[in-house]
Amino acid sequence: MIRCLLFDLDGTLGNTLPLCIAAFKKAIEPLAGKTLSDEEIIETFGPSEEGVVQALIPEHYEQGMAEYLRHYRELHGMCAAPFEGIVNVLDIARERKLRLALVTGKGAKSAEISLEVFGMGSYFEVIETGSPEGPRKVQGIQNAMAELGVAPEESLYVGDSPSDIEHAREAGVRAVAAAWAETADPERLRTLHPDRLFTTVEEFIAYLRQEA
Repeated sequence: MIRCLLFDLDGTLGNTLPLCIAAFKKAIEPLAGKTLSDEEIIETFGPSEEGVVQALIPEHYEQGMAEYLRHYRELHGMCAAPFEGIVNVLDIARERKLRLALVTGKGAKSAEISLEVFGMGSYFEVIETGSPEGPRKVQGIQNAMAELGVAPEESLYVGDSPSDIEHAREAGVRAVAAAWAETADPERLRTLHPDRLFTTVEEFIAYLRQEA
């Protein structure tokens, strides 16, 4: 029985990964004095944005973070709304009295900006964000379940990356691969054998209507 849905944000609720990369480039390149490829930026992912800025321009950390958050907000028109159907997913979850949590590797400030733009902050009873020191989704998932009073076997973690599947398993919850973003790699996700994989939000909605 499903009692709780825990969601990733980037690439799961909205197509925000291109936005993150664009904001990093705008913020970091002028301070670093060089051009960065998408791959160079993506290689630093795992920690929150604070950790990424610290890794790329430690000597300009404060300015870099301020610039990143400014550009992240200003560029959010690149992703002005969540994926089509995501609000419907959250409404269905509410109707069925499922507990809802957000567990993201993003920093608290950028997560707040995206939830504000998407108009969905009020859906989540618990929000667990990332750490500059490195990935903490396992701890975030476990913290969220403890706060909501739900058991791992009653919970699903929904995320778009291979590490989301691995972290969900480590936290003891079922892993749902959200392969509906243009940045997702369905074939790579399948090799990790998630409990379920959906290539469209509509497929996930159909599953929820049947199982929740």
